[in-house]
Amino acid sequence: MEDFGGPIKHTSFYKSGEEFRGKKVLVVGCGNSGMEVCLDLCDHTATPSLVVRDTVHVLPREMLGKSTFGLSMWLLKWFPIGVVDRLLLMVSRLMLGDTSRFGLDRPIMGPLRLKNFSGKTPVLDVGTLAKIKTGHIKIRPSIKRLRRHAVEFVDGRLENFDSIILATGYRSNVPSWLKEGEMFGKADGLPRRPFPNGWKGENGLYAVGFTKRGLLGASMDAKRIAEDIERCWRAEAKLCTPTPQSPPST
Repeated sequence: MEDFGGPIKHTSFYKSGEEFRGKKVLVVGCGNSGMEVCLDLCDHTATPSLVVRDTVHVLPREMLGKSTFGLSMWLLKWFPIGVVDRLLLMVSRLMLGDTSRFGLDRPIMGPLRLKNFSGKTPVLDVGTLAKIKTGHIKIRPSIKRLRRHAVEFVDGRLENFDSIILATGYRSNVPSWLKEGEMFGKADGLPRRPFPNGWKGENGLYAVGFTKRGLLGASMDAKRIAEDIERCWRAEAKLCTPTPQSPPST
């Protein structure tokens, strides 16, 4: 990174594309953060390129008049995950076209099944794909090495850039501030008990969204926690209910 000589920052420090006006910027990582940063850079007259290191599912933000997430949750109540995946991909193909034509190859496994298996979240398109189609956002392969204000890619291309933004995900820092060693592991900052049992700890401690299953996993955690709070409340209310006493005899 020192060899590059220009600004390199993680998306956690990204505020706006204003500071990159007129700059040529390389965004590393094609998840939701990377896609949205690229779109914001375009809106601020920067010239972004996006490093796509792996296959990725890109889905419309809305399908059939509903949010893609909401529609998926509703369909999963009635159909198995494989059927829902096929429906999502069919509608995505109709709405977005063949994303592989633009360097965004889809994984073999469906979007919801892949999320459950590996924790990899599908990208919900907010307009970035249209910029990729028009060439305002360039797709690039993995980086081989950094040079002075330039990047060498694995395909041999050498290209100059003013800045690099790393949209490479996040790591849980819970163990650094929560002094509790039983529920969360120090190595990854995630619950020690595997999904779907990592949502409850000791002494009323709950955890939502540490499942690596996106909003689907978070909603499952939240539902279990709400049900558990209700059980605890009912149990406490039952203990606090005074026992009826017999009226005094006359």
